[in-house]
Amino acid sequence: MRTVVQRVSRASVTVEGRISGAIERGLLVLLGVGQDDAESEAEYLAEKIAGLRIFEDENEKMNLSVVDVGGAVLAVSQFTLYGDVRKGKRPSFDAAARPERAKELYEYFVAQIRAKGLRCETGVFQAMMHVELVNDGPVTILLDSKKEF
Repeated sequence: MRTVVQRVSRASVTVEGRISGAIERGLLVLLGVGQDDAESEAEYLAEKIAGLRIFEDENEKMNLSVVDVGGAVLAVSQFTLYGDVRKGKRPSFDAAARPERAKELYEYFVAQIRAKGLRCETGVFQAMMHVELVNDGPVTILLDSKKEF
């Protein structure tokens, strides 16, 4: 699994003109599921993301997690994180999981985030979504469950 984690002061997802998920202070997580991913990757990333110390403490040091600051998570599925453009200019998505499996693992990831006591809003799987955010910092972190980066 791959994620782009952004510290936000607010974020929302709109599908067909309706807001499907919105948060104030917290993390926007764009989540891509790979062909070989399993529940263990979702568990690893949920644990890592819930504990990421990327919020500032009273000394303006990144030392607090989203849990520590009482923030929320907006999780949005994004298979394009597996786009491979090493050859040519058109991305190949061969490494992305099939939609049925990707949805299952995306929902499992959301459940894992919620199990950590975090409010987790979501987009709509496989829908055309409009994501709006105010990146706070900006702070953007890339995570890969296989630790490829």
